[in-house]
Amino acid sequence: MTDWPSRTAAALEKIRKFRPRVHCLTNAVAPELTANMLLAIGAQPSVTWNHTEIADFIASSQALLVNLGTLTEDRKKSIDIAVNEAARVGMPWVLDPVKVHRSPRRLDFAHNLLAQEPSIIRCNADEAAALGETPAIKVITGAIDRIEQGDCVVEIANGNPLMDRVTAMGCAGSAVITTFAAVLDDPFEAAVCGLLAVNVAGDIAASRAEGPGSFKPQFLDALFNLDARTLAARAKVTA
Repeated sequence: MTDWPSRTAAALEKIRKFRPRVHCLTNAVAPELTANMLLAIGAQPSVTWNHTEIADFIASSQALLVNLGTLTEDRKKSIDIAVNEAARVGMPWVLDPVKVHRSPRRLDFAHNLLAQEPSIIRCNADEAAALGETPAIKVITGAIDRIEQGDCVVEIANGNPLMDRVTAMGCAGSAVITTFAAVLDDPFEAAVCGLLAVNVAGDIAASRAEGPGSFKPQFLDALFNLDARTLAARAKVTA
């Protein structure tokens, strides 16, 4: 059986040693939490959407997150430039297809992006159903989180309901997974390790918080202090 806590701890050491640059094209409510979570685990985040600068930022990054929340025509233009640049340099990129089940136009745009082969898709069950079958690795979050690639499935049960009561927690979690993809060659391993780190940090934060307001700083502290011993003691992962 794969020792996912040990592999996650080893990947965390790489992130803290190499401090990868991760560019996050995320939605309007998520930049602050996203940047703070990446700083907490040791990465260097950038979040600009300016289409005149985006190619330069991608060229100097090690991974890219594309989040479809608060989508505008200008954001679509930046996404197209960023994804093309990522493909040109062979950079891993993660698609977070926010609310595609509520907008046919956004769903069409997401399908166009799927044709450009994201390394990982991070979504909820409604978004996964709207996207349909895809060969990409899917991270489907819910009461129990699942990472799927064909018949290969890993489940993680460390999530806590408080994680759903803080704005952009899922979007920022996608950015953490993207960070693991920056230091690991196997995107399935990156998806499992990234999600396990987020979930164990959430588990710790929930045990110390009194509600959503105190959960957020506790979560950042837990992510910052996450280590091999904590992961081994708390991880609830099955394959």
